[in-house]
Order: sequence, then C-alpha cells, then structure tokens
Amino acid sequence: MSTDRSAAEDTGYDDRRRWRALGVGLVAAFMTLLDVSIVNVAVPSIDRALHATPSDLQWVLSGYALTFGLILVPAGRFGDARGRRTGFVVGLVLFTLTSALAGLATSPLWLIVTRLMQGAAAGVVNPQVSGMIQQLFRGAERGRAFGLLGATIGISTAVGPLLGGLLIQAGGEQHGWRYVFFVNVPVGIVAVLLGWRLMPARPTGAADRHRLDPIGVLLLGVGVTLVLLPLVQRQQWQGAAKWLLMPAGLVFLVAFGLWERRYARRRQPLFDLRLFGLRSYTLGTLVGLLYFAGFTAIFFIFTLYLQIGLGYTALAAGLAITPFALGSAAASAVGGRVVTRYGRPLVAAGLLVVVIGLGAVVLVLRGSPHLSVPLLTAAPFLVAGLGSGLVIAPNQTLALSEVPVPQAGSGAGMLQTGQRIGSAAGIAAVGALFFSTLADTRNDWSTAFRHALVLAAAIIGLAFIVALVDIVAGHRRSGSAVPARSGAAS
Repeated sequence: MSTDRSAAEDTGYDDRRRWRALGVGLVAAFMTLLDVSIVNVAVPSIDRALHATPSDLQWVLSGYALTFGLILVPAGRFGDARGRRTGFVVGLVLFTLTSALAGLATSPLWLIVTRLMQGAAAGVVNPQVSGMIQQLFRGAERGRAFGLLGATIGISTAVGPLLGGLLIQAGGEQHGWRYVFFVNVPVGIVAVLLGWRLMPARPTGAADRHRLDPIGVLLLGVGVTLVLLPLVQRQQWQGAAKWLLMPAGLVFLVAFGLWERRYARRRQPLFDLRLFGLRSYTLGTLVGLLYFAGFTAIFFIFTLYLQIGLGYTALAAGLAITPFALGSAAASAVGGRVVTRYGRPLVAAGLLVVVIGLGAVVLVLRGSPHLSVPLLTAAPFLVAGLGSGLVIAPNQTLALSEVPVPQAGSGAGMLQTGQRIGSAAGIAAVGALFFSTLADTRNDWSTAFRHALVLAAAIIGLAFIVALVDIVAGHRRSGSAVPARSGAAS
C-alpha cells in the first residue's frame, strides 16, 4: 500500500485515474499493433478488389512496419520533452483518419500511402503508452501494468488473423478487407476523447522542450530505413544488391551514436546512449529483438501454410492461432504480477516453454497430416502461448526497470524499434527458408512449414541464451557484492 500511495503522490494521479489512463493506452496499443498482423489474411481480398501487383501487396503489408519502426524513438523523445498527452492524441487522431482513408481506397497507390501514414501514426502512439506506465506506476504496480501491456502485445499479434477473418467474412470476400480498417475509426474516436482527459499533459522532467535533436532524428531515420528496407522488400527486390543497404544503414547508425554522444554534452539527446550501460536495458533489448524475430515469423508462415497450402479460409486460419493468443493472455497477466519476484529467470523459463511448444508443433505435423491441422496444433500452440506470456511483458518490465522517467519514452521507443527490426529480420529469414524449401520439395507445404518453424524456434533459442547470460552475470554480480557488504559490516 505504501508503494501505491507514493506513486500517487509522485505523479499527482489517484489510483482510479492512473488505471483508467492505462486502459485507454492499452486500447490504443491494441489497435495499432493489431494492424501489423490483421492485414495478412486480407491480402487475397485486397488483390481481387484493387487488382494489386505482388509489389503493391508487399508494400501494403511491410510499409506499415517500416514507418512504424522509423518513428518510434523520435516520438518517444517528443513525449519525454512535451508530455505524453500531445503525442498520444495527435498520433491517435492521425491513425484514426488514415484508417478511414485506407478503408476508402480505390487504388493500390492510395492504400500504400495511407498504410505508410498509418504506420507512422502507430509509431507516435506506442512509446507514449510505455512512457506513461513508467511515469505513473512504481514497483510491483509497474510490473502489473507492463503485464497488461505485454498481454495486449501478445494478443494483438496472435489474434489479428482471427479478427481479420471474421471481418472479411462479415463484409464479403470482395469488400470485407475494408472492414479491417474501418473498425479502427469508432474505437479511435473514443480513445482520442478519453486520452485527452486522462493522459499526463506535462513533461516528465527537465528535458529541453524546444530542441528535439533534428540531426539525430535524421541520422537515426536514415539508418533504420536502410536496415529495414531490404528486409521488408526481400521478395520484390531481386538480386543481392539490396543487401548493400544494410551496411550503409549501419554506418548511419554509428554516425547517430557518435552524434548523440557529442550532443549529450550540451542538451538532452534524442536517445541517451548511457542507457546501454545498463545491463538490464541492453540485454532486455537484445532478448526482445531476438524473440520478436522468431515470434512474429511464426504467424506469417502459419497463415501462408493454412490458407494457400491447405486451402483453409481466412477465418479458419485465424481460429487456428487462437490457442496461442489465449495462452499468451493468461500468462501475461501472471507474468506481470510476479516478474519483480523472479526477475530474468521468469523470462528464461518462458522462452524455454515457447521452444518446447514449437518443437511439439513440428512433431505433430511430421509427414502429411491427415487430421485437421488446427486441431493437431491447438495444444502445442497453447503451450507456446503460455511461454510467450512469460516473455514479452516481464522482459519489457525488466528492460525498462532502471530507465529514468525523463528518458522513458525514448528508451521504450528504442526497445520497440529493436522489436520491429527483429520482426522484419525474422520474417525475412524464416520466410526465405520457407519459400526455398517449398521450391526444393515441389510444393510440400508441410515440410516447408516445419523447416521454417524449426528456424523460428532456433532464433527464440538464441534469446534464451541471452537470458541465461543475464542470469549468470546477475549471480556473479550479487556474489561479488556479498563479501564487500560483509567487510563493510565488520
């Protein structure tokens, strides 16, 4: 109770208002993250309605993720400097407007442009939610709040194909895809009104309100764009030349780091590089990057396997992923509550459970399954979902646990940028193996899916190794501190 009172005193928000603000933030986060995956099942419908080329469809899918990842850190810094409410409301108004425009699209170009703008708007909204949690919650309550955010992330990613399938079925194959965008409009309007009332309005610290480091924004933006472009356009840009953009992007990111170090001597930088001096933040960011590389790719290849390979409907494909979403939701709520007690071992245990669940999926799909694939994979995906719930929220809580509140938005933005890069890289790598195996085996979809799923599980296994490194380093640090404390006591 003392923690609750001190949090209310520090923030000027009573308990009821803090949790209401969190509820509005979670609704907005759910909408924006849902649009990463919900459009996947709408691609055939969009293709028929707009006569889109494969390149157009690729931009509809990946353009959103590109601009989403591009804007996260600058938007987080904006919220740190000028208050969460302004960034949240402006981003959500833009997201609602572009959702409506996307639903009204009459050409592929119209839809691509609105998807790019929609992704940028989502990138403005999301760091404000994480930053708001850092600002309004303390101690175990913060873990609980991040647990709810983690559940939101996990559910929105996993349940997107199901909701997309339901909306397409309701609207019909020709125009049902428009419902996927229109559904955001009424929810967005209500969230804007409530967000203006409940979100923190003032800056959280003594950040420079008038300088937002434009050179840093430019260097980071170019660097992230050059790294992400060959990943999101891997299928449409033929040849190896596109991969030269990645080292060029790394050069810009190094230049960004050097500039930020110099800029920090005079003013608050776009991103404080000293955060990477915190082991919890650095390893938490790496765990997030690797986990999202494997986690997001699973739904990409599973949807292709079911809809194109086996001929399931969009609704059936969405239902097949529901067990993962349910497991993730249940475990996220628990993970957020106990992460302050168990720390990084909880994340490591969750990662191990995910790998075990995915391994079980591979086993039940050996050969050509004669039973319903959604039924065969339901239990293993439920197990994997339970593990996922112990990863996303607890890892985010631990990664941001030592980040000062004045850097909460930019710190959360960089953490989520790592997740976006991980998602793009994972889909590129796992998707490449999936399609190459499909070609080598003459359209053996089951074998292609199993091989790609093994790679996704292996990437998540790397995240498990990083979590173990953090655990070992923590034990060594605490072990070396014990003699020092004993000596001081004597």
